[in-house]
Amino acid sequence: MSDRIFGGIGMILAIIFAWQASIIQESFLSDAVGPKTFPYLIAAIMALASAYFLVKPDPEPDWPRAGRLAEIAFAALVMLAYAQALPELGFLIATALAAGYLTWRLGSSPVQSVLIGVGTSAGIYVIFRLLLGLSLARGPFGF
Repeated sequence: MSDRIFGGIGMILAIIFAWQASIIQESFLSDAVGPKTFPYLIAAIMALASAYFLVKPDPEPDWPRAGRLAEIAFAALVMLAYAQALPELGFLIATALAAGYLTWRLGSSPVQSVLIGVGTSAGIYVIFRLLLGLSLARGPFGF
């Protein structure tokens, strides 16, 4: 039943996506493919995948207990808080806090979680900011 619900929601989203793609205004200077092709392709793939879930669902899964679902919901709230904190705290601090909390909830010890959070944050910062030169949110300390 849950796969069919998922497939139905996916099919509705595919239809909305295709409808939104159909109302894209094309410029007279567009290329041969046009701006609608890629959204139509994505909508078609989404519709096919959703149709598969509608036609051939998997057996019912074992859903986690209410406490575990609440923990999953709280992890999603942490990700929303991360997005809100990113401009205020900056990439390094916000990412270290979010990664540290999430790894702790996944089973790491508190000390390991702090190390993983700081290491993840620093590693991504080095790769994206220092090596690739991409812009990341600056925090109160300017980095």
